[in-house]
Amino acid sequence: MELYELGLLDALKGIRERSFSSEELTRACLARAESMEDKIKAWEWLDPEFALQCAREADRQLADGQPTGCLHGIPLGMKDIVSTRGMPTSMGSPIYAGHVPSQSATVVQHLHAAGAFVMGKTVTTEFAWRHPGKTRNPWNLGHTPGGSSSGSAAAVAAGCVPAAFGTQTVGSVIRPAAYCGVVGYKPSYGLISRAGVHPLSPTLDHVGVFARRVGDAAFLASCLTGYDRGDPHSLLVNPMQACSADATEWGQRPRLAAIQTPVWDLADDVQKAMFKKNVVQLAEAGAVVHWIELPSSFDRALDVLRTILFAEGAQIYAPLQAQYPGKTSKPLDLLIETGLKISAVQYLEALKAAEEMRAQLADLFGRFDGIVTPPATGEAPKTLSDTGDASFCGIWTLMGVPAISFPVGHGPNGLPLGLQVVGPYLNDSKTLKVAAWCNQQIGYNAGFPLD
Repeated sequence: MELYELGLLDALKGIRERSFSSEELTRACLARAESMEDKIKAWEWLDPEFALQCAREADRQLADGQPTGCLHGIPLGMKDIVSTRGMPTSMGSPIYAGHVPSQSATVVQHLHAAGAFVMGKTVTTEFAWRHPGKTRNPWNLGHTPGGSSSGSAAAVAAGCVPAAFGTQTVGSVIRPAAYCGVVGYKPSYGLISRAGVHPLSPTLDHVGVFARRVGDAAFLASCLTGYDRGDPHSLLVNPMQACSADATEWGQRPRLAAIQTPVWDLADDVQKAMFKKNVVQLAEAGAVVHWIELPSSFDRALDVLRTILFAEGAQIYAPLQAQYPGKTSKPLDLLIETGLKISAVQYLEALKAAEEMRAQLADLFGRFDGIVTPPATGEAPKTLSDTGDASFCGIWTLMGVPAISFPVGHGPNGLPLGLQVVGPYLNDSKTLKVAAWCNQQIGYNAGFPLD
């Protein structure tokens, strides 16, 4: 196995046991990134010498016997809406071309404290909304990688880094993970600080991660949680402990709710068939599975989400649009135009409706350990001008609950398909264990594209 093929936990083990150095791992990742970049265009900024300096420093600290963190020596990708001190952070917009922050976002500070480093900045759509960046799907270059965390998903899928960071306001972690054949994990709302992450909708914005396995994603996120006064929605308590979400830790038959959601008709026949196949596989493996319909109030969940997102996004971006006329995209202009028409009463009613749905969902989780549902409508669409439909992700983002997607097969065009596992709010550890169990029973590994 080449070093760039290693998952996060295997890479950590190798560095700690001196099987290879952080510099050797980083060189392998950089070489892979260089060989892939002309095709997938995942990186907005990448300085090989800077990355190697970081890796050499990690190796020196380990050789000197200095204390090391839980991510020591690991190179990671960082979505380019996350402020990173000394690195260009352009938000996918010409407005911020050449912008270099003087202070890093809290999540970057946490990963540095854990001993990891940012190998480079990954491509994002403009301000994490719908105007695509340059990235292409590694499985087929004519297809979208999804968005808005397009570069992070593609970089992990292609083997450029063992893990990377994204954000999700509707479906920007789960959907690109499904499209690119990797694991995507969106933690419970408030679990990872968003301080220093450019906002789109503060009520909905989440920081998430991409990795090769469920355990890798679980461990990475668990190293970065904790209260941060810089984020008013940061949790005062930390419900996660550093863990690998090993499937063997789940010692009972999981109780699963198979949910098609109100947007089931948007899924193509292949995605529908794959989901039904996965449900049968899990039941045959020992899970107690019940087909469940969400309460009727969830029929308007995506409308509620859009009201909140557009209202908040318009307040954030209308001043920027006025200050820099002609430098915002048509999708962002439409968001602003629509959002400014939303009244305060409509906005408050949407917030109230979301709270009522969260209470109903909590009641459902009293009977189940997790929900299984599609992560996307099907394979990544054949387009580079659109990032795909996020309808199968939006409900769970609105609810603020943990969600994780992992690959379960390929469709007729050779692009990946995924399965999404959703759990109760603030019970991320349990959700990750259930997801790891489901992943193990289905037993599928997407492998690496373009090889």
